[in-house]
Amino acid sequence: MNDTIKLLQSHRSIRKFTDQEIPHGMLLELIKAGQGAATSSHVQAYTVIHVKDVANREKIAELAGGQGYVANCGAFLVFCADMKRPTEASERTGAKVERGMTEQLLVATVDVALMAQNVVVAAESEGLGICYIGGIRNNPQEVSDLLRLPDHVYPVFGMCLGYPAHEPEVKPRLPVEAILKEDYYTEDSELVEAFDATMQAYYQARSSGNKNTDWSHNLTPLFDNKLRPHMRDFLVKRGFEMK
Repeated sequence: MNDTIKLLQSHRSIRKFTDQEIPHGMLLELIKAGQGAATSSHVQAYTVIHVKDVANREKIAELAGGQGYVANCGAFLVFCADMKRPTEASERTGAKVERGMTEQLLVATVDVALMAQNVVVAAESEGLGICYIGGIRNNPQEVSDLLRLPDHVYPVFGMCLGYPAHEPEVKPRLPVEAILKEDYYTEDSELVEAFDATMQAYYQARSSGNKNTDWSHNLTPLFDNKLRPHMRDFLVKRGFEMK
């Protein structure tokens, strides 16, 4: 196993950071590494906002559900799906541009996710820790107003970056046999049951935040109270009409 694979398999979410600053030059290189990710038709449908204003970071921490590390990490980035830049560029060539298509929303969202994951790998290779912040979608309009995002741009997630001040264990993943299927989709409930036992042992033994639960039970909040039903109306108002 080479060093890149080892790095990818050792990812942990970091929520405690030291006071050490991230050099600006390093941050630029991380973003350039992000730009090296695959992008649909070279559209590059993303914009990254580096939130430096202390008051704004504290406000976003509150809007994201009281996640204090948003305010005290080394750098906080908001990754935005951006269809404004490419559609306007195409329009300047004289093309008749159709906005608000569902495919445009998918392209921009996938593009920014791929770009962000490249940033993560690059950051971790430099000894930094990261934590994705999907909680900004709790209040996406307020975050958009705070960052002055125009139409056809929406905040997909935030990312905390910094030098780790703790060493959490690597969280187990589903067995690869549940993920990689040959030729056809097959049932994997037995593998999930075995994984539940693995996760229950992990949660009870980890060094912080011990709890008596498993993978299946831990999913419950995602499907009964973190559904964010406001997102569709929000996206339509931003110009992503899903036509």
